Formats: sequence, structure tokens, C-alpha cells
Amino acid sequence: MDRKRWECSALPKGWKREEVTRKSGLSAGKSDVYYFSPTGKKFRSKPQLARYLGNSMDLSSFDFRTGKMLMSKLNKSRQRLRYDNNSQTKGKPDLNTSLPVRQTASIFKQPVTKVTNHPSNKVKTDPQKAVDQPRQLFWEKKLSGLNAYDIAEELVKTMELPKGLQGVGPGCTDKTLLSAIASALHTSAAPITGQLSAAVEKNPGVWLNTAQPLCKAFIVTDEDIRKQEELVYNVRKRLEEALMADMLAHIEEASSGGEALKEEGNCHEDKDDTFNRL
Repeated sequence: MDRKRWECSALPKGWKREEVTRKSGLSAGKSDVYYFSPTGKKFRSKPQLARYLGNSMDLSSFDFRTGKMLMSKLNKSRQRLRYDNNSQTKGKPDLNTSLPVRQTASIFKQPVTKVTNHPSNKVKTDPQKAVDQPRQLFWEKKLSGLNAYDIAEELVKTMELPKGLQGVGPGCTDKTLLSAIASALHTSAAPITGQLSAAVEKNPGVWLNTAQPLCKAFIVTDEDIRKQEELVYNVRKRLEEALMADMLAHIEEASSGGEALKEEGNCHEDKDDTFNRL
């Protein structure tokens, strides 16, 4: 390869342009152009050179191949700059009198939101996206057939729901109803009331409230609350008894271990006395 390097007058002082001519192979006679900064950094393309120089120099009219500024491009850029300056001095149009732009299809202009972690940046939010999206009807049926297993990989016993809870919708089994209620309690902070509309039983596909589980409307009475409190109390009591029994077992084990160590120490003392007598 034949290499030639010389100063590039179009770039700042210290920049050099290198042209490498190929002498063999299928590309013989063709040349490659490279640029070197004053510090010796090598650049193989115009975008790479523009990123390095940044705003310190305008390379819009710079020809990377010849290393010169093209006058035709330079004049166009000057005309564009004058046009932009004139348009800015005229002032911005009144947005209140402009026609509205439809933004429902992808072929029209869409609002752009730039999300970064910089504290000074302002993020534009779209109020339409904040509205809850519509949910699919009977999506809880997708959870049918899924079972829960404990850490020992044993099937967890299914919870039995009260008789007052009745499912709504086609093919709504007890497991589907349980999944719907559990999902509603987990994903929503709103109270669970069930399907309040009486027409939902006639046509669930039209009158179903997707924010509520697939069950008929029900009322939690004071008797239900009392039974639940009693159940929780009994469970906590059994847990307390189990913890106390486990703690006593550990204490007895520790005390029995201490007595064994004490007897072993006494045996060592008797052996020492016998050895001293001998």
C-alpha cells in the first residue's frame, strides 16, 4: 500500500489527512482516506469525526473524501441558517387559533416523551395513558389448571369458599371463582363487592364489571366477621402453643447436655485423683 499524509487546511490546525492506495487484490487502485487529530487519534468516517469535534466546527459542507469544504453545500447551509433566523424573528403562531391535529393513527404526528434520569429534564406525561386500560372478559379462566405447591413440592390443599359466594359466567367453577377473588384482592385496592348488576346473570358478556371478580353480589355480615376473628384467634393460639413446646424442648435438650458435660467432668477429676495417688 502507498501511504500519503499531509496537513488538512479545512480542519483546525494540527489535523492531518492520510490517503492509502491499494496496489494488489481486486480493489487495486482504490484508496482509503483517514484523518488524524493533533494527538494522533485516527478517524475512519465523517460521523466519527463529527462526534469528536462536536459543536466546535460545522462539518455539514465538509467532504470527507477530498478533505475540502464544498462551496455549494456551504451556500445552502448559510441560506438555511438565514431562513431559520428570519422565521424566529417573526414570532411563533398563536396555538389557540391553529387547527387540532388528529393523533389516533400512526401516520399522524405523535407526541414524544423523553425519559431520562437527569434531574433538570422535564418529562411530558400523557393523561390518556393514565386511564385504566380495558380488561379482557373472563381472563381469570386462564388461571384454571394451575396448582400451588409448597417447599416440599407437595400439592397445597385448595381453600373452601363460603357457600354465599356463587360464581358468574360460563363455566365458572369453584377454582375459577377462588382465582378471581384472590386476583381481585391482590391487584386492586378497591373493596370487593361482586357483580352488583342483576342483568349480569342474563348476559355476562355485556353487563360484566371487569373490576370485580366473577361472583354474585354478596354482603359481609357481623356474624361473618365474628367467625373470622374467632378462626384467627384459634390459629394464633395453636401457633403460640407450638412455639412454647418447641422452646421447652430446646431448654430440656440444653439442660440434659449440661448434665452430661458435668458428669464427664467429674469422671476426669476422679481419674486425676487416682493418677496423683499413684
